[in-house]
Parts: sequence; C-alpha cells; structure tokens
Amino acid sequence: MANVVVVGAQWGDEGKGKIVDWLSERADVIARFQGGHNAGHTLVISGKVYKLNALPSGVVRGGKLSVIGNGVVLDPWHLVKEIASIREQGVEITPETLMIAENTPLIMPYHGELDRAREAQATGSKAKIGTTGRGIGPCYEDKVGRRVIRVADLADAATLELRVERALVHHNALRAGLGLEPIDTDALLAQLKEIAPEILQYAAPVWKVMNEARRAGKRILFEGAQGSLLDIDFGTYPFVTSSNVIAGQAATGVGLGPNAIDFVLGIVKAYTTRVGEGPFPTELHDADGERLGTRGHEFGTVTGRKRRCGWFDAALVRQTCAISGINGIALTKLDVLDGFDTLKICVGYDLDGKRLDYLPTAADQQARCVPVYEEIEGWQESTEGARSWAELPAAAIKYVRRIEELIQCPVALLSTSPERDDTILVTDPFAD
Repeated sequence: MANVVVVGAQWGDEGKGKIVDWLSERADVIARFQGGHNAGHTLVISGKVYKLNALPSGVVRGGKLSVIGNGVVLDPWHLVKEIASIREQGVEITPETLMIAENTPLIMPYHGELDRAREAQATGSKAKIGTTGRGIGPCYEDKVGRRVIRVADLADAATLELRVERALVHHNALRAGLGLEPIDTDALLAQLKEIAPEILQYAAPVWKVMNEARRAGKRILFEGAQGSLLDIDFGTYPFVTSSNVIAGQAATGVGLGPNAIDFVLGIVKAYTTRVGEGPFPTELHDADGERLGTRGHEFGTVTGRKRRCGWFDAALVRQTCAISGINGIALTKLDVLDGFDTLKICVGYDLDGKRLDYLPTAADQQARCVPVYEEIEGWQESTEGARSWAELPAAAIKYVRRIEELIQCPVALLSTSPERDDTILVTDPFAD
C-alpha cells in the first residue's frame, strides 16, 4: 500500500483541507506532521462546513485514526476547545480515533504573549513578520532551546515543575525586557494540572503506532500545514513559519523513516495568494487582483485577513516541486478563473537585466525581481463542479497543460469547487 504526503506548494491556503479529506476516505491513518493551530483547513462535506486548526482533517471521517505528530506544536487549551466544537457538529472523537505523540511540544500562554509583544514592537510593515500571534514560533524556539514542556511531562508533577522552572528562567528574563509582568508559576502549574487529564487520554508512542501501521500495510496520509514557500529553510525568509513545511519533514514529524513515503502530492492553487508580509512577485493591485480575491473568497481561515492575490507563478511552483520531490500536483480553484479573457503565468524573473528561472534567496534580490509573464487565452464557460475532462472548456485544459509543462510536474488531481466530490482524478496517489 502506498503512503502519501500532502504539502502546500505555494504560500499556504491552497485547499489542502479538501484534498486531504478527499484522500482520507481511502486512508487508514491521517497524520499531522508539523505546524500548529495557525493553520486553517476548511472542509465542505455535503454542504456542511468544518473548520480545523489543530486537528488532522481525517477526524471528520469515521473509522480512521488521526494522529498529531511530534513535529507539531500543540496548544492544549485550544485543542480541547476545538474537539468540543467539532463534537457539537456530530463528529465523534475518542482516544481510539485521535492520538497525540508523547513528545509533542506544548504551546504555553506565555508563548502567545511573547509572539504578540514582539510583533507589536516591530515598526513598519517591513519589520513585521505577519505572525498569527498564536505562539507557534516561540514554542519552536523553546523546543530547539531544550526548555519546552512536552505532552509526556504532564503525567508527572515533579517533572512538570522542573520543566516549568527551567522555561520560566528564560521567559521571565525576556518578559522583563519587553515590559511584561513575570509569570505566576503556581497559577501556570495549576492550569497545566487541570488540562493534563484532557490531553493525556490521547497521548501515545506515535512513532511505534505509525511503524506498526506501516508494517501492517495500512495506508498513511501525511497532512502538512501552511505552504512550502513558508518553510523555515526554503521559504521567503524571514517571512516564514517556524517549522519545516516541505515533504521531507513528514517522516521526522511522526517518527518514521524516509522510506515510508511513496508519493508526494503538492497542492497548488490555479493562481497565487499570500497572507501577511513578505515578497510576492506576481501580486496584483488592480481590478484583476480584486476579482480573484472576491471570486475566490480569499480571507484567512485563522485570521480573517484578506489575502493578497496574483497570477500563477510557475517559476516558484517548479522550485517547490523540486525541493519537496513532488510526484504530482492537485490543482485547485480552477473555477475562480472562469470569465477572464486573458490569463498570465509567470515563467521567470528579470533581476537587474538578468533572466532567472527561480526566486533567489537574498531578500534584496527578491525585492528587485520583476515577473516575466506568458499570456494565455482565458475561457468564458463555467468549470465549477466539473468532474471529468470532458466537462472542461478547451482553453481551461490548455491552461492546465501549460502549467504542467512549466512546473515540470503532472497534475494528479483537479479541483473545481470546495465540494469534495467536484474533483477530477488523473493519477491515484495511493496506487502502488
């Protein structure tokens, strides 16, 4: 049985939630392997909308095991609220259907406070990162600094007190410099001891569970958050998230070896969007950009912020396909392009008179990159809800085929609406 990694191949918001849900019907295990509750995945099933932040998208499907891996940073209070909210929508969540890795780092209240305080002190749009303020970055910092509190620490009072003491030596010093009050140790410990039973019921040696599932021939679906262009190493630094987003993190983030990955599916929007600050070569500040945003309902699931919109950037997607070893892409929101007379695709950049086929690493060079466009005929017919190639206009098929050529990667799935069944299957990612 093949195991599939799903990653966003742009700046996030590509439609991973729908695709993961579509694939999860045939998966046995769905695992989140990085990120935190700054990710927003919206699922639309039979007209019912589910909005998930921390939970894997597989929780809405009965009979599946959903896993939160050690590569994730987890806000325990948010998770408990999210579980309660999803249960109210009729979804059953139990320790048999949801497991959390024992070595998963926990986001503390002071992580979010630090995140927001730093962003508030940044002056000017170029200084701001555009963080969601939910504490994801500071928690990853503590993980690397060996002072994070993990799920397993909640099970022993003495260990928990030691972990909290070590963390607060660092954080109280930081808070003093930012003008924040010191953390009340007793109050924090009381909060953690209160939430502990709610979290520990789901705790498990996920690395062991995942390896056993693989040996048993179970189909595993690895669910990524954010997008590859927000990767801490390969994204548009420093306007990135605080974890590795690319496919290579999938194995590390749940405790499997790299040979567990059989197919990497990159989710790609038929145009480009970005939330927050940072470079965006194909961004549109005109009527076309407004039209994309309006038709695509481009507002962040987590923040509600309006997304920046632009033409499809084939140079960037070709880059992310290479870095993640993407075998095929799922092209989403094709229907948003209906009605445009002409479409543009970025095929490279002009940097100080030199032609580049990739986005350079240096921030100053990124800022000077001017997109080089190729124009392609649009279509007036509707593609919304199409479930076969025969239902697509010829110009829409030509647009898809040109994207395949430019990114050097085939389309495996084509999505034509938020509904899970409005999907054209070209290549089955789960096929051996």
